[in-house]
Amino acid sequence: MTLAFVFPGQGSQSLGMGGDLATAFASAREVFQEVDDALGQGLFRIMQEGPEDVLTLTENAQPALMAVSLAVTRTLEREFGVPIERAAFVAGHSLGEYSALAAAGALTLSDAARLLKLRGQAMQRAVPVGEGAMASLIGKNTDVALAEAAAAAGAEIGVCVVANDNNMGNVVISGGKAAVDRAINMAESLGARAIRLNVSAPFHCPLMQNAADEMAAALSQTTLIAPKAPLVANVTARPVHDPELIRQQLIEQVTGRVRWRETMDWMAGEGGVPRFVEAGSGKVLSGMIKRAVPDATATPLNTPADLEAFAKSI
Repeated sequence: MTLAFVFPGQGSQSLGMGGDLATAFASAREVFQEVDDALGQGLFRIMQEGPEDVLTLTENAQPALMAVSLAVTRTLEREFGVPIERAAFVAGHSLGEYSALAAAGALTLSDAARLLKLRGQAMQRAVPVGEGAMASLIGKNTDVALAEAAAAAGAEIGVCVVANDNNMGNVVISGGKAAVDRAINMAESLGARAIRLNVSAPFHCPLMQNAADEMAAALSQTTLIAPKAPLVANVTARPVHDPELIRQQLIEQVTGRVRWRETMDWMAGEGGVPRFVEAGSGKVLSGMIKRAVPDATATPLNTPADLEAFAKSI
């Protein structure tokens, strides 16, 4: 069966994540140690012991989520004989693109950890706390067209754009606080329900340009090679294999829209993928996939039992 591996983004973190993998598998422990060594900090200890507000800091949550994803894929390969090459495509939600690229061999694990640490810090530096905002627009009839109309209303007084097109019924807007507040009012008048997100910065909008510039400088000094499975990129929802194009799209992704619904639609349609495997913490993406492409199957992998059952199934 044709598979796609997908990798979660920020929001999927939780205290204790990866702990049972580390207990069960030496390959997982190696991943967590490599990430700690690359960052020069005890990130795995924070993942297990907290405090939670330290784990949820963007600069910690991003490399931590990548570490769990890579612990899953490395263990699948070394313990169960299931390499990433079994996937027709890989894709990741926002920071999950770095996890996808590291899993597919395009980035080293150490480079991915360092880049994500910097990415989190750069995003936080780009906009002072309290000046930006994000909101999730939800509802049965909430689609990207409704979200774009709401964002346009906000953009009359400041920066406001659609940041994440997750699936029908879940679209995220991002920008300056006043502009997002106006967009929320418009969205609610159009029948959507708005939930303000507890985030430290307005991700995936033009206010992140300084962060994009920092990532451009860092990525220019980082070795990227062709991934073992094509990446379906956030900014285009189409596969990419060329390292230089991947580098450019990672920069664009900082300010650009995460086209997750389109990514799932393309892989399930033109890509011919009936089965998606979510490698990492939680099962947020599996839920999105089931809503976006109901005929596909989505399997979250984050415990030793999950990995064993998946390996047996293929």
